[in-house]
This record gives sequence, structure tokens and C-alpha cells, in this order.
Amino acid sequence: MAGGALRRCDALGKFGLIMEDQSPEGGYGKFDHPLITAKGEERARVALSDPQTLWFNTGTLCNIECVNCYIESSPSNDRLVYITTAEVVDYLDQLEARDWGVREIGFTGGEPFMNPDIIEMARAALERGYEVLILTNAMRPMMRPRMRAGLEALVADFGDRLTLRISVDHWSAAFHDQERGAGSFDLTIKGMEWLRDAGIQMTVAGRTMWGESDADARQGFARLYAMHRFTIDAEDAGKTVLFPEMDEKVDVPEITTACWGILGKDPGGVMCSSSRMVVKRKGALRPAVVACTLLPYEPQFEMGETLEQAENAVQLNHPHCAKFCVLGGASCSA
Repeated sequence: MAGGALRRCDALGKFGLIMEDQSPEGGYGKFDHPLITAKGEERARVALSDPQTLWFNTGTLCNIECVNCYIESSPSNDRLVYITTAEVVDYLDQLEARDWGVREIGFTGGEPFMNPDIIEMARAALERGYEVLILTNAMRPMMRPRMRAGLEALVADFGDRLTLRISVDHWSAAFHDQERGAGSFDLTIKGMEWLRDAGIQMTVAGRTMWGESDADARQGFARLYAMHRFTIDAEDAGKTVLFPEMDEKVDVPEITTACWGILGKDPGGVMCSSSRMVVKRKGALRPAVVACTLLPYEPQFEMGETLEQAENAVQLNHPHCAKFCVLGGASCSA
């Protein structure tokens, strides 16, 4: 094949649809240059075309340490420190000033219920009319009396505008505990049963790392939900979200500008077209805005301290951009 065929879209070559010499032509290694791929092609970029979700990382501290956590959360990781209610309110003010049209405020971690301000931060967003999504393992931090009382008050005031997305890596205790530690599955189910009885809307985030088909995984989750009377739709990809596993060591393709047409993909379907995340780095005076929930530590994806600065387009210069978002089609938002 001629070299021009490869330059149409490197992603196709890596996935077996175009096969030829993969030697570098551009003088850079893969993901080395923000604008140019290793083949010397123009790297794809994504504009913030339809902002729907503003995420806040509540801090990287977590009550457990998973085997493969993309953000390396643990009981000792405080690289991202607790964000405060006042800082969240400042960004909510900026949202109104910039008129982004966001519908949802998301809180992720770490474990958001480790942050002492989580209830007040969620209330601040709900009072502005936003939907609120909190990602949690539903374990002991959420089950503390103050947090349960706070959640009950929020659902009493705002109903189904509040959703908790529970991390259930697999529908079986054995595989879930393999990732999160012995006994964690039972503690999460106990938390979910409390949320069910409190009338708090739930969705689930699982993983696709056990060689199981999508259909089989969803059937397993459906059985789990039925067993515990959880009103969660296992077939709805927005209610039972199955994330591809992220491993930065796995060889993945780079996405070029030509890929959109060849792969039949719309840049507007990629997560950074519709969301940004606010983080507070340890030792920083102020929070910063990053392009993506998956890349909180990458300096090239930090866009500035304000939402105005975060309106710039994002260069897809990371393996997660290809595997997780463009080719995997995943999104952290509902």
C-alpha cells in the first residue's frame, strides 16, 4: 500500500483495516507533540461545542484503594485536595456569566463523601436549577449519619434531580472484590439498599475487564438489580454505564483529523466537547479547569483557572482520547 493510505487515519491501521509499515515519519513519538502525530499528520482536536456537564473533583482521597484506579485514589493520595463550597459557588457564578447552558453538575473523586462539604456543594448546584450527579462507592463515607441525613434532605427538597452513580465493577461479588478488596461488594450493596429505601435515584458504573460480552454483563446486572429491588435499567447505557478499562501502557492509535470521516465519528460525541472538570491541586492557591475527568494530572490538559480559558479546543493527545473516548465511545456524563 502507498504511504498516503496510512495518513488517512492511523486508527484504522492499528485496528487492522489498513496494514502497512508503521515506522515514524513525523520525527515524534506517539503522543509526543500536541499538534502532530508520530506519522506527521494533523492531530484531531475537539471544540467545546455543547457544554452539558461541569465536573468537580472533590479530592483524590478515598476510603479504599482499587487495583486499577485511573486517578490513583487511595486513603493517602491527596494530590487533588478537597474543593470547598465557596470554590464551587464561584464556578457556578462563572457558568451563569459565560452562559454555557450546562444542565448537570457532577461530583467525582476520590470518594466524594470523604469531602466534608459534599452535601453543601450539591445543594448549591441544585438550588441553581442544575441536575446533580455524585459518583460514589456507597460505602462507609456515604453511610455516616451526617451524610445520610444530608442526602435525605436533598432528595426531600429536589427529588430526582439528584442522582448517585454507584461504582459496581461487576455484578458478581467475586470479580468486584478482586478490584476493590474483600467485602467491598457487600458494603456497597448495603449502601445501595439504604439509597433505595430513602428514595434516592441511582445508576451504576461497571467495568468491561473480564472478557464478558456487553449483553452478558447487562444480564448479570439485571439479575443483581432484581434480587435487591433496585429500579435501575440494566439495558440503558446511561443508567448502567460499562466503562472500557484504561491502561496507558497498551498500544493505541493516534486520532487524526481524517479519522472523523473514515470512522464515521462526530467530534461532538466526544466527552471534551460537552464537559470540563474543576480540580484543586495540593499547594495551589486556586482551583484549575482541566479538559477531561480522565486526565486530572496531565499538564497539557490543564486549561487555566477560569471557565473562559477552558473554552479553548482540546487536542486529542493522549491514549485515553483514542481508546476510551473516540474508539470506545464512553463518557462519564449521563
